[in-house]
Amino acid sequence: MAWISGPRQFRGVRVMSREGSAIEPSRRHFLQAAGLFGSIGLIGGARALGATAKSVRLPFVNGERELTNAFPQKGEMILLRTRPPLLETPFDVFDHGVFTPNNRFFVRWHLAYIPTQIDAEAFRLTVRGHIGKPLSLTLHQLMTEFAPVELAAVNQCSGNSRGLFNPRVAGGQWANGAMGCARWTGVRLKDVLDRAGVSAGAVQVRFNGLDTGLISGTPDFLKSLDIDHARDGEVMIAYGMNGEQLPLLNGFPLRLIVPGWYSTYWVKMLNDIEVLDRVDDNYWMAKAYLVPDTPYASVKPGQSDFKSVPISHMPPRSFITNLRDGDRVLVGHAVHTRGIAFGGDAGVSKVFWSSDGGAHWMDAMLEEDHGKYSFRRWNAHYTPSSRGENTLMVKAINSNGVEQPAVPNWNSGGFMRNVVESIKVTVA
Repeated sequence: MAWISGPRQFRGVRVMSREGSAIEPSRRHFLQAAGLFGSIGLIGGARALGATAKSVRLPFVNGERELTNAFPQKGEMILLRTRPPLLETPFDVFDHGVFTPNNRFFVRWHLAYIPTQIDAEAFRLTVRGHIGKPLSLTLHQLMTEFAPVELAAVNQCSGNSRGLFNPRVAGGQWANGAMGCARWTGVRLKDVLDRAGVSAGAVQVRFNGLDTGLISGTPDFLKSLDIDHARDGEVMIAYGMNGEQLPLLNGFPLRLIVPGWYSTYWVKMLNDIEVLDRVDDNYWMAKAYLVPDTPYASVKPGQSDFKSVPISHMPPRSFITNLRDGDRVLVGHAVHTRGIAFGGDAGVSKVFWSSDGGAHWMDAMLEEDHGKYSFRRWNAHYTPSSRGENTLMVKAINSNGVEQPAVPNWNSGGFMRNVVESIKVTVA
C-alpha cells in the first residue's frame, strides 16, 4: 500500500515561512499554511455564467456543455449542473500526469444546500452510537493526536461515462471525466473508532456530512460500511489532498476515503460517524445506488427478473489520453501513444493495446506504481504501415485477474461502465 506514516509530515510538500525560507513541513505548519485554524468559504457560490462562455461537445447526443471557471477554487471545468454542482474534469487534464490537480478535480454533490463558509476552529467531528466513549474531535486533534497516513487513490463517480450508455438512461450525463486521482492525507478511520471503543455487536458504521436538502423531507445523504470494512486500516478520514487542504467543493474540512470503492461512499464535509448495531436501511443504502447482481452489473433494457445489491467495488479501466477520436497521424512514422489505467479495487497488473481494432494485442509499458488504488501511466509506440483508418484500443487487467469487457454493460442507473475504450485515427 502507498501509506505514509511514521514521520508526521507530507511527502514532497515544502511550506514557506512568512520570510520565504523553507521550514519543516510538519502537520502544524501544514495547518497554518492551509488556513485550517481559520475559516474557509465560497463567497456567494458560483458567479453568474455569461452568455459568451466557451463550450465543449461531449461524445453523445445532446453533448454540448459549457466550460466554466466560475466556481471558487476551480479552474476551467465542464458544467453539468449548477445546484447542486456537477463539474466534470476536461479529459485532456488526464494526459498531464497521474495526479489530478485539485482545481480541475471533478465535483459531484447530491443535496442542494452546501455550506459556503466553515469555521475550521469551531468544526467538530462527532463519533457516536454503539461505542464505549462518544467523541467530539477538533481538526487540530485529528491532525496532532492520530498517526498521519497518505494514500494515492482514484475517486470515481458511480455514473462516470453515463452519457455513453445506449439506450440512454436518466441521471447526470457524464462523459469520462467524473473521476480523478489524488494523494489523500489524513488519519485511519480504524484509529478513530478504536479511540471511541467499538462495542460488541456493532454491524455497520454510518457517515454523514454537512450538506442538506432544501425541501423538507429530503433524505439526508447517509452512507454506511460494514464494521470490518470500516476497521480494515485502509479506509481513512482525509483533511489533505495533493499536499494542500481539501477544496471546499471536494469536501473541506474532512472527507471519507474508501479506496477501491465508488465515490458515493466518499462522504464530503464529514462531520458525523455513527456505529450501528443493525444494517442501515436509510434511503441512500436501501433504495439508491443499487445495481444488478449480475456480471458487470449488466441486464437487458426492460429486464426486471434480477436481484439488486448496493454498488461497491470499482472494476478496472484504462484510457488513451494523448490522442483523440479523429486525429490524423502519418504513415510510416512512429506514433507515441500513452494513457492512464487503474485496477479498481486492486492494482494494475497488465495493460494491453491494439492498433487494429482488437485483432492483435500488445503489452504496453507501465510507468511508476504509486499504489494499487492509483492511476498508473502507460505508453506504447506503433508505426502505421498503410493509409486509411486505424482503431486504437486499450484494456487493463488488475492483480485479481479481472479484465475489462469487450462489450459495454447496461443498467437503468447508468452505473459501472468499464468497457474496453477505443478511438479512430486517420493515417495519411
